[in-house]
Amino acid sequence: MVEGYGYEDRFLSEAEICTLVSEALARAHLDGKRVIIIIPDRTRTAPIPQMFRLFHELLDGKVAALDYLIALGTHKLLSEESINKHVGVTQAERAGKYRNVQIFNHRWDQPETFVSVGTLGPAEIEEITGGLMSEEVDVRLNRLVFDYDQLIICGPTFPHEVVGFSGGNKYLFPGIGGAEVINFSHWLGALITSYEVIGTKYTRVRRLIDHAASFVDRPKLCLSMVVKDKGLAGLYTGTPEEAYAAAADLSAKLHIKWLDRRFRRVLSVVPEMYDDIWTAATRMYKLEPVVADGGEVIISAPHIDEISYTHGALLHEVGYHVRDYFLKQWDRFQNYPGGVLAHSTHLRGLGEFDVATGVERPRINVTLATRISEERCRSLSLNYLDPDSINLDEWQGREDEGILLVRQAGEMLYRLSLDKTAHHQV
Repeated sequence: MVEGYGYEDRFLSEAEICTLVSEALARAHLDGKRVIIIIPDRTRTAPIPQMFRLFHELLDGKVAALDYLIALGTHKLLSEESINKHVGVTQAERAGKYRNVQIFNHRWDQPETFVSVGTLGPAEIEEITGGLMSEEVDVRLNRLVFDYDQLIICGPTFPHEVVGFSGGNKYLFPGIGGAEVINFSHWLGALITSYEVIGTKYTRVRRLIDHAASFVDRPKLCLSMVVKDKGLAGLYTGTPEEAYAAAADLSAKLHIKWLDRRFRRVLSVVPEMYDDIWTAATRMYKLEPVVADGGEVIISAPHIDEISYTHGALLHEVGYHVRDYFLKQWDRFQNYPGGVLAHSTHLRGLGEFDVATGVERPRINVTLATRISEERCRSLSLNYLDPDSINLDEWQGREDEGILLVRQAGEMLYRLSLDKTAHHQV
């Protein structure tokens, strides 16, 4: 049974947070058990330091182990300094008060990290995807979690381009999952298109990861947070499925901004918490719906100088293209990881490709205003703008001209009011 509070007009009090967490932990009967808590990396806004200290206060001395695993997916590994900052402690505190707490990066880069927990057969895949795909998928997970008696998922829920909304079992797949489910789920989302998926509560990708999570034979408690302006507006506890459902409902109210018109130019300003285009690309996904046909999204990130620290080489091979560019030349691209192709088409957005003429027609233009050179941008089929030429004050207050400035872009989804009926299963 899900328990929790959520508000549209205020934040949870310290007392409410403490009560919810303590009651959820009590119901889990954790005394003497080994507990691992799965948390997001630093590309998600969440009060992780507050939760870290609260878990320790409530569980230290009662459980046999209290450790953490950072659900990186395939994001860049965190340094020890970054880990300390992420959980809000000093190195001295790590060595002292929290000396018995281990905090692990999800080592997605090491094959020995994973163990297979099951297989999704072609018939299951065909049914889950509505006939879009039919193949066998090996479901692999970080083997570390099987050294523990209880899994606790603790992370925020926001609109998400691949699965609809983040949260719940997404912290297992792709958070600490193997490449097979990551690539398959991301390409499935790309086939449906980010435009259709993002901000939809129940999607075929959500169904896929929930089914994959059912193979994990450990008790799972989820604390789904809904964050607004860095404050905790909602906190729901229960199974990953229950807590996610409640959090997604509140996220839909807080994180989707409905507009009555589209804009010909949108300047999307990337916070410094994102250090490459792979993680910053959501600044495009969440604004695409309100860009006019033939319009432009400019991703402004003067601090970024890399496409992807993990997948950059492959992205430079394939470039950024609309979905049908890949589908209509599948023999050429079928051996590339689905996650890479999905990221490519998510950033490029909707569009068409004529295989006979080789002409690609994206619905909108995407421009990078970063430290990535103009030559590299052009080679990737992206436009370039000198980041030093942008004066944010000159972009402010020009909505009547069809120009929209979005500061601190990334966690709010912008959609057209006419699209409200689009919130159905896809």
